[in-house]
Amino acid sequence: MLTIGELASCAGVTVRAVRHYHAKGLLPEPERDHSGYRRYGADAVVELIKIRILAEAGVPLVRVRELLQADEEKFAMAVADIDKRLRAEIRERQRHREQIARLAAGDNLALPPEVVEFLDRLRALGVDERIVQVERDGWIPLAAHSPERVPEWMARKREQIADPQFIDFYLTLGQALDRTDDDPRLVELADQLAVYITQVADERGEDYVDDAAIEPPFVMLMDILAFDTAPPARRLMELLKKRGWTGWTKLQRVDLTRDAAGTRQEDTPVQRFRRER
Repeated sequence: MLTIGELASCAGVTVRAVRHYHAKGLLPEPERDHSGYRRYGADAVVELIKIRILAEAGVPLVRVRELLQADEEKFAMAVADIDKRLRAEIRERQRHREQIARLAAGDNLALPPEVVEFLDRLRALGVDERIVQVERDGWIPLAAHSPERVPEWMARKREQIADPQFIDFYLTLGQALDRTDDDPRLVELADQLAVYITQVADERGEDYVDDAAIEPPFVMLMDILAFDTAPPARRLMELLKKRGWTGWTKLQRVDLTRDAAGTRQEDTPVQRFRRER
């Protein structure tokens, strides 16, 4: 026969826990011996171990009482349900572990692997880190809002960065980031970009140079992120607008004929967004 301390030790719990289980009606209290001490048999050890395992698995004590009173078949079914829940929790915990690990991995924060691979590829091609950062910051809300579309967008991006001319586009943009607004080389860069964009659009279609099908609020957000991260990009886009193109995330042709006739040009999406905030 075991004392309450010996029982607790055998079952891997504290004496306080044993008393708590007594109070909750989970473990019957034995009769006291002639000296006034509780004495427990081997069956109490088995019951207490069951209680401990179920409680550690997160089963509420009320439910533990029901399971201890259930027949063998019902108990087995309940254990199977508990196991299913625990496996789901393990998968969720593993997902959390992966997210925590990404916090130390820079670009991996909140980004799917294919986007991280794309960003690494830009770096390997020599694209300015500030442009990579703009891309990264833009992909975070896009991937969070429309994760199902990421494979489609990434297939398009992989096609684009396989084109040396498109990489030249990125590299030319990188050259603009260290220019002041009055630097005459910005004009040269705007001329180069306009020629490139027009050539590619004429050869491959405007959809090729435009990140199509991105919702307007995200276009505005990504443009703001770009201009806040790389202020010279705003001046470059102003110069591009005079050369037939407007927008950063979503490039669009400008009707220069109408502009020359004196028609007021529409505000850019970013200007409208800032004004409406």
